[in-house]
Amino acid sequence: MALFGKPKYTIVRLKKKEIPDGLWTKCEECSEVLYNKTLEENFRVCPKCNYHFSLGAYERINLLLDKDTFQEYDKEMLPLDPLDFKGPKTYKEKLSADQVATGLKEAAVTGSGLLENKKIVIAITDSRFIMGSMGSVVGEKITRAIETATKEMLPLVIVSASGGGARMYEGMFSLMQMAKTAAALSLHHRAGLAYISVLTNPTMAGVMASFAGLGDIIIAEPKALIGFTGPRVIEQTIRQKLPAGFQRSEFLLEHGLIDMIVHRKNLKSTLAQLLDYLS
Repeated sequence: MALFGKPKYTIVRLKKKEIPDGLWTKCEECSEVLYNKTLEENFRVCPKCNYHFSLGAYERINLLLDKDTFQEYDKEMLPLDPLDFKGPKTYKEKLSADQVATGLKEAAVTGSGLLENKKIVIAITDSRFIMGSMGSVVGEKITRAIETATKEMLPLVIVSASGGGARMYEGMFSLMQMAKTAAALSLHHRAGLAYISVLTNPTMAGVMASFAGLGDIIIAEPKALIGFTGPRVIEQTIRQKLPAGFQRSEFLLEHGLIDMIVHRKNLKSTLAQLLDYLS
């Protein structure tokens, strides 16, 4: 029977819904895909594996200091190129590129502010700027911050995120900063003033061997890489397999290099409590 013709089908092609960029972040530790808003609400810590993402210097300030209390020191201090360093990229090109990428003039931000109504001097290194390495400007800014804390009889907090150590583009000018910051901290200690060092991922080399390792109390974030030379270089040098978790916060707490491990969400309240004890 031909009462009915062949059925006709209409093919409708649905447009793929476009998802805007910048909504999701993949965890570097467990590969979980995280909604950025949720990640921000959790202090940029993965809710699945507790991985602490890196924070920029001003993000740290917003995390630790009371709102609108930060007063920055030496903001306009700029690095020079004393060796006229040249390589695949010149030192000036590296500086310029990172200044544009980060909005910072150097790898350290220093100043004073209130932490739960307690006035402190604070310095923060930022790993996004030439790996947070310490050149002459970073060393000078941190030294001046320490000296201000000593002069004004204030406690000092330094948050380190420096995977680059001393900045060898500046040669001996960079290495001098290790002794200079340590000498300033010695005077601060002699004045009976508190210094708390906070180590984040990564804190290595000349920074760890100078001001980062000299705190009256040394705090680390969970799973932070902390040491002088990286584990791969050590393994290649000694030709031995290193213990599991070597140079991570938990390993270093067990072996006495640091005093405590504090989750980022508890860092401000912990610092406030310690400053009460140390004042």
